[in-house]
Amino acid sequence: MKNAFYAQSGGVTSVINSSAYGVISELQARDNSINIFASQNGIVGLLEDKLYDLGKTKKSIELLKDSPAGMFGSCRYKLPALTEKAFYENLFQKLDQKSIKYFFYNGGNDSADTCLKVSQAAKDFGYELYAVAVPKTIDNDLAITDNCPGFGSVAKYIATSAKEASLDIKSMCKTSTKVFILEVMGRHAGWIAASAELANDAKNTYVHKILLPEVSFDESKFLAGVEEDVKNYGYSVVVASEGLKDKNGEIYSASSEKDSFGHSQLGGLAPKIANLVSNNLNLKYHWSVSDYLQRSARHLASKTDLEQAVAVGKRAVEYALSEKSGIMPVIQRVSQKPYRWSIGEGNLKDIANEEKVLPNDYISDCGFRITPKGVDYLSPLIQGEDYPRFDNGVPAYEQLDLHLAD
Repeated sequence: MKNAFYAQSGGVTSVINSSAYGVISELQARDNSINIFASQNGIVGLLEDKLYDLGKTKKSIELLKDSPAGMFGSCRYKLPALTEKAFYENLFQKLDQKSIKYFFYNGGNDSADTCLKVSQAAKDFGYELYAVAVPKTIDNDLAITDNCPGFGSVAKYIATSAKEASLDIKSMCKTSTKVFILEVMGRHAGWIAASAELANDAKNTYVHKILLPEVSFDESKFLAGVEEDVKNYGYSVVVASEGLKDKNGEIYSASSEKDSFGHSQLGGLAPKIANLVSNNLNLKYHWSVSDYLQRSARHLASKTDLEQAVAVGKRAVEYALSEKSGIMPVIQRVSQKPYRWSIGEGNLKDIANEEKVLPNDYISDCGFRITPKGVDYLSPLIQGEDYPRFDNGVPAYEQLDLHLAD
């Protein structure tokens, strides 16, 4: 008997459950003798013997496609080095207890590292296991793949929110707020902030300044630009990536706290920028942090993003059943106009612990806007709507009935 393990890891998205649907539905379609276990809270559930037996679930797995966040729970947990033999012996014993031979780990950069370690350790221990990573990250910074499931929906949310907020500020700027700062996620790569450019069109500028981690923050140049925006438009809308760096390459608003992977706790950029504006330009401001709102907004998900999230899940199953391991399905852009994509194969050795940042030719010469080439890349990823079912005026987001395995 060869059973399957599926887990969600890292920061969740509005479409990660669609990838879960892709994995589960494809396994059921290809071999209904496979028992599927979903781990509670990522790899932690496996280590704590908390696996959901999806054979006991009575509700339709179609619900997964409508639900944001992680249906099974996620985690941030760094696996030890492969030299920690006792840890991996214990891990494979737990997998063997459930006859698990197919291992699907749905996450981003750190999750790719986890899946790679499990794949390598299985080979070292001679344990038959086919470990395939399923891509997910709103940061859009995974190497090899053209884009990442989860990003298109966040990009759609940020472009929409920035445009709507800009119209609000425009209405009041004559006698009230002159500057609005929206802080978005993005540790080292400015893809999410860049998506704010999609709010603009040939006739209207709704977002005036985009602050990217790839561009060193020059306070004087920024303040002069904001002053010019207020002069020309009456107000200035700024979208800032939390990973913004100063001229020394240090994160502008980082705290001293670290997570299990050594990443600095970010946040607090928007009020810091707001104070800079207030102290130097004496302009009334407002600021906001999109935070979890941007990555959980299933009600405004990109249809393209949803379709890609399902597709990578299905392809992961195809690879695993073909006895491939240490790989990840990746999205390939076949053509730009019309936009067409396909799924290819990426080696986790080329993906784990790597980051894809915004290319220089996507950033305008002034450093505060995105070029037409960048817009051409971003625009197809936010296309289409696929609204969830609504109940009594709000999204239903019905949860699966989940039962722990014996």
